[in-house]
Amino acid sequence: MKVVIPVAGIGTRLRPHTHTAPKGLLQVADKPILGHILDGLKKIKFDEIIFIIGFLGEKIVDYVKKNYDFKTKFVYQEELKGLGFALYLASTKFRNDEPILIILGDTIFEADLSPILKRGENAIGTKWVENPKRFGIVEKKGELVKRFVEKPQHPESHEAIVGIYYIKSTADFKKCLREVVTKDIKTRGEYQLTDVLQLMVKKGEKFFTFNVDGWYDCGKAETLLYTNKHLLSKFKKTRKIAGSVLIPPVYVSEKAKIINSVVGPFVSVADFAVVRNTLIRNSIINQGAEVSFCLLESSLIGVNASVNGTFHRLNVGDSSEVGFY
Repeated sequence: MKVVIPVAGIGTRLRPHTHTAPKGLLQVADKPILGHILDGLKKIKFDEIIFIIGFLGEKIVDYVKKNYDFKTKFVYQEELKGLGFALYLASTKFRNDEPILIILGDTIFEADLSPILKRGENAIGTKWVENPKRFGIVEKKGELVKRFVEKPQHPESHEAIVGIYYIKSTADFKKCLREVVTKDIKTRGEYQLTDVLQLMVKKGEKFFTFNVDGWYDCGKAETLLYTNKHLLSKFKKTRKIAGSVLIPPVYVSEKAKIINSVVGPFVSVADFAVVRNTLIRNSIINQGAEVSFCLLESSLIGVNASVNGTFHRLNVGDSSEVGFY
């Protein structure tokens, strides 16, 4: 089995942070989003990971090679024409006779995939959602999917696709990818994976679903902070730093500096960040950022950003400087 992780999206809803960093490398709790996904893969057996990269993709390559020893391949996607197109580009990297596990690179999930892989049938991770119009959804008949729909205006189901796909019928999957692209079958102006899967259903392929309760969106600032809060709530230990107070749950990197500050609850402070004379809660301070003389809540501070003064809520991109004098 091979794992395919598309991480080529530009993350428009997380700008300004994604102007200078891929969305998958934004910090949440104790590591980047992609790190949470890759750590979860250590629990299952597979042969190789194929990453589909795009804008700033070299940073993905560097992060993976520095932190993991998985066998990897990287496919570059120049044109962002949808998830179906991304997988079409990668389809030359996996064989017709080997199953693939597709995991989207912008969400964090908590699920035991072992039973699904052992079952050995096409399967899609799903979760009940309040507003299915925002998602690709499945409509079912009994245990089987009868229809895949991308962001329906009049949804007949609340069962959203969470971004985990186990494809056993790889040869048919590749044929349907090719058909969608060569026949220019688009939804909302893009080649959608849901259209590929629906074409497979029309050709007689069967898909089961499995529930994923632990599905955490990292697509915009508010949901990134919510996911950070959820993950930190599982942390049991808190560092003690002389001259400062850490209110759990928090994560402070061993390589960060906290000086005369109150940090927490629900705060992540990444490598080489400096927090000085500051009170901060429910926030993420990214790598190399410096925050001084602030009151911060529900804030995202970008890589190597500098914030100095009295604020309440900020969303500051990488290498920016904000001051109150």
